[in-house]
Amino acid sequence: MYVQFSNNWDINMKIEVWSDLICPWCYIGKRRFESALAHYDRSTDVQVIWRSFELDPNAAAGFTETLVQVLSRKYGVSAQQAAGMNAHVSDIAALEGLTYNLEHAHPGNTFNAHRLAHYASSLGRGHEMVERLMHDYFTESLPIGEPEALILSAVKAGFLEDDVRVIINSNQFKAEVRSDENRANLLHIRGVPFFLINEKHTISGAQPVEVFIQALENATE
Repeated sequence: MYVQFSNNWDINMKIEVWSDLICPWCYIGKRRFESALAHYDRSTDVQVIWRSFELDPNAAAGFTETLVQVLSRKYGVSAQQAAGMNAHVSDIAALEGLTYNLEHAHPGNTFNAHRLAHYASSLGRGHEMVERLMHDYFTESLPIGEPEALILSAVKAGFLEDDVRVIINSNQFKAEVRSDENRANLLHIRGVPFFLINEKHTISGAQPVEVFIQALENATE
């Protein structure tokens, strides 16, 4: 279950969240943040905006390596150590009610997935698309970089196939993704998830729920 965020523009708090759709800590951070919002008595006054961040903008579009191979190459560790990293983060995700099947994950370039998230946001449904893409990647082994797989995932989220196909086969929302990434550079964001509250308060990483609750209260004060 995840929080349905308000689209009310008469708000008192704006929270921007930079994340990558295949970042395991981003999904964990998303759940913890949602849990904090559920305990925040003014959650209907909060506008949450999902921002794009690519952990590996040079990744191949299609599935070419297993996640174990990606981690082994990136961090210079053995395949056994990489598998252990996956098992560790999967156990933490399970504590947040998330099911990670990382041994079957299909990593790839996330640029088009981020474009779809911006498309959904333009319709006031960005939260639904982000949740669907993350769930499908971590739980259902969605090949995140493959256009047809993205279209299927978006349709499952309730978007029209023809409309989604037009977006995928165009350059629409490319500028929005690049704008998010450029702003991340200006803010010196080096890792995700990263939360910016009212352009003043920041939270870096998948912090405990209590940290998010305290940040919300501090921002309110």
